[in-house]
Amino acid sequence: MQNLTDHITLRKLPKRILLTDSMRLADPRDAIRALPAESGVILRHYNVPDRAGLAREILTICRPKKIPLLIAGDAYLARTIGADGLHLPEDMLAHKLGHWRRWLRPNTFLCVAAHSPKALCKAASASASFALLSPVFKTKSHPESTFIGIHRFTNWTTNAQIPVYALGGVNYQNEGRVLTSGAVGWAAIDALSNKNNVLR
Repeated sequence: MQNLTDHITLRKLPKRILLTDSMRLADPRDAIRALPAESGVILRHYNVPDRAGLAREILTICRPKKIPLLIAGDAYLARTIGADGLHLPEDMLAHKLGHWRRWLRPNTFLCVAAHSPKALCKAASASASFALLSPVFKTKSHPESTFIGIHRFTNWTTNAQIPVYALGGVNYQNEGRVLTSGAVGWAAIDALSNKNNVLR
């Protein structure tokens, strides 16, 4: 990682990020309450009856803990509730990120999902705050999918012009490997929603 975007510093970035999932973590509230300090949350509950209501409730949990909350795929909702940022799946990068930033409040995070060096370059050139690069390791949810592996991940991250988080098969047991590879942190669903893991 050679350069960071001007509006973001490493000090402001969380060390780990919980991604919510409506199938694997139907009610994320207890997991968020149990998150350790310097964590973040990306709300990925897309098709729930009252997503705005859930987002507002989660924000009330996050604020006292100083946990940044990013909303996935909905810039209008992120702005409306005063969330800390927006997360975009890689397929939403078809729009220039400036398009999405216009919807956000100043000094909020814009995070993008990436699966290749090309996607990392595209995110960096558009001044995204950081990227989630995946899948780093083999995952339980997609065991047949090709994963990046720690050596390629290290190479891609080292050459990235943007802060990178490791996603996919990352947990407390292997976090040391990704943190010494140039990643600024890691993201997960199961590893950060399991009570035995978050209460550390």
